[in-house]
This record gives sequence, structure tokens and C-alpha cells, in this order.
Amino acid sequence: MVEHEVIIIGGGPAGLAAAIGAREEGIEDILILERDNNLGGILNQCIHNGFGLHTFKEELTGPEYAKRFVEKVEEMHIPYKLNTMVIDVNKDKVITAVNEEDGVIELKAKAVILAMGCRERPRGAIHIPGSRCAGIYTAGAAQKFVNIDGFMPGRDVVILGSGDIGLIMARRMTLEGGNVKAVIELLPYSGGLKRNVVQCLDDFNIPLKLSHTVVKIHGQDRLTGITIAKVDENRKPVKESEEYIPCDTLLLSVGLIPENELSEKADVELSGVTGGPIVNESLQTNVTGIFACGNVLHVHDLVDYVSEESILAGKNAARYINGKTFDEVFIEVNTCDGVRYCVPKFINPENITKSISVRFRVGDVYKDKYISIYFDGHREIHIKKRILTPGEMETIKLTEAIFKKYPTCKEITIKVEGE
Repeated sequence: MVEHEVIIIGGGPAGLAAAIGAREEGIEDILILERDNNLGGILNQCIHNGFGLHTFKEELTGPEYAKRFVEKVEEMHIPYKLNTMVIDVNKDKVITAVNEEDGVIELKAKAVILAMGCRERPRGAIHIPGSRCAGIYTAGAAQKFVNIDGFMPGRDVVILGSGDIGLIMARRMTLEGGNVKAVIELLPYSGGLKRNVVQCLDDFNIPLKLSHTVVKIHGQDRLTGITIAKVDENRKPVKESEEYIPCDTLLLSVGLIPENELSEKADVELSGVTGGPIVNESLQTNVTGIFACGNVLHVHDLVDYVSEESILAGKNAARYINGKTFDEVFIEVNTCDGVRYCVPKFINPENITKSISVRFRVGDVYKDKYISIYFDGHREIHIKKRILTPGEMETIKLTEAIFKKYPTCKEITIKVEGE
């Protein structure tokens, strides 16, 4: 069994940044395991711009953003294995992986960083009636066909779901000559960033049908059309509201799921809301020495936040190896009244230098409301927000000074308030 100080599972933006963070903190023995044939992860197929505004203060495409991190990893001579599938991790930090060159390998780590990213929710998870005809793809699969393989999956397109990848693919299919007839959204609001609604739909006159869903798929060998219907406040189709749309392609952008099968094998405790690990301020899970970052932790809207978070995970893994412990008593962070979840779930003020970023999402659209943060029932932060939407992740910085103000605090609560 080969031993390493830090093993990182995943060579996408999270894994690359975590490796850089660990090396900057002085760890030499690092290994990245990546199942694809290239580093960079999903960014390699995201050829649109909009990446890097926070990290590099300029607008980059996905491959350009990834390349900067890949180049830094190579400059630091951090080793990695490509085409390597991790098939098991246990709480003792023993990793089993397989590839063509080495066969089945067993590795032991002093610290493990989980950076496996997320996957798309498939058709089977949303139970649309109809045949299993050709022409139905997840939006990410269609993106790979168009941007990597150079194939158009179809010409007359409907997109179900208005998450960011669905919005971006509406524009991409249009630019490649496709006829995007509509984007259909179950909820009464878009699941993506406002800028993507404007730049990908409004600028191309693509209709967004809110509070609608697909109720039937038509076609045998190939998709010939879909039937959509309005939904009520309980998300149930409204009778006699059906509308038939002829099309040969249906793209599904119906949510992302953190890729946590390996986390479960290591007895990592997962959140029932995010599907990702429950972590503390140092991004350590309930299993000592196992850290998590990026979309495997919770689905981010900006890759810049993934990089920031993952560098911290790498640095903390290094500190753990050098003798730092992160298992002391914590303040528990809870959410209610419109806030769905937050990361981290636990905070030890002694491990905070200057400030900590707490990220969270709301569960509905709110206008002219306040984000309030309470320390043991005392309202300390009260910030006016013109608009809050589930598609935009919010960030609050809690400073070292605030924690000193409440030295005996046991609970922090984040909520949406009217005044």
C-alpha cells in the first residue's frame, strides 16, 4: 500500500485549488486522482465567458480559467493520475482506485480532500410519461456534444429547467443554428443567475415559461414533440392548460446533485438539504482528516467561490497534517424563516483568522427584505437586500471581532426578515 500525505479525489477546479492550497502551506507529498483524461473537470466544456471575475479580475472562458490552475499545479510539480476511478474510501483514509496502467491500487493518506463535483439529475428522477425515444439529453451531455465533440444533438429544442446550464445551453444551441422554442420552468422563478436569464434568453427572444412543466413525451424512435402544462401552487399540472410543442430535442436542466457516493462509504455525514457533507469552519467533515470542497460540498453558482473555498480546504488539510486539530467544541449555525441551508454548519472561533465566509441560499424569491444573523438570540447583523433568489448564493462574512463580542455563544441563526 502506497502512502501519501494528502490525496485529493477529483481534478476539477476544486481539486486543483485544494492541491495548490496544500502545497502553499508546505505539504510536498500530494496526489490528485482524476477519472477523466484531462485535468480541469467540467470547465473544459464550458466555453462561454463569465469565469474569473472575482479570482483574476477579468472575464475568462471555462477552459481558460481551468488552464491557469492546471498550469500552476504543473509549475508546483504536484503529481496526478488521470483516467483513474476511485471506487472506495473508508474512514481510515484508505483509498481504492483503478486505472489501465496500474490496475487496482490501494493508497493510504494522512488527509483526504473530497472534490468530486456534482452530477445532473436524469430523466428517471422526474418521472415524465412517454417512450424512451432518442432526442432527450441532460443539458450537460448536450453541452459536451456541441462544445467538445462538435455534434448538434438536434434542431428544434425545448429545455426543461432554468438553471444556469439550461440557460447557457439555450443560447449555445441558438448560436449553433438550433431553434430553441422555449425554456420551461416548474417554479414561479428562474433557478439561474439573473444575468444568464438576460444574456441567454432575453437577448435571443427565447420565451421562459414559469410555473409550467412537461407532462408528456411524444415519439417512438425519435422525439417528435412534448406536451407542457401550467402547474398550481402545489406544483401539480392544471387540467385543460396543456400545450403541445413540436420538437426533436428535449434538454433537461433539472438540478445538480453532489457526487457523494464515496463520501458515504467513508461514513461522512451528509446534509439532507444540500446532499453534501456537513462541515465545520475548516471544511473538515465529521470524519477527522477528511475535508470537502466545491460542488461535492454544495452546488455553487460561481467557480470563483469554489476556488476560494478549495484553497482553504487544502491549507486546512495541511495544518491538520502538521498537528492542528479541528474537533473542538463548536458554535452550531442554523437556518430558518426562508433560508434553506448554510455552509459551514459548525464554527470554532479559535480557528478563524480575521473573518469567515458563510454561504447560504434562500428558498424563495424575496424583495426588499433583510438578512439577519442572531448570536444566541441577539441580532448582530441586519442587511437590507433588494432581491433574494434561490438561484443566487449569498455570502456573509463573520469577523473575528463579532465572535469576541459573544465569547460564550452556542448558536448562530440566519433568517430572512421583513424589517
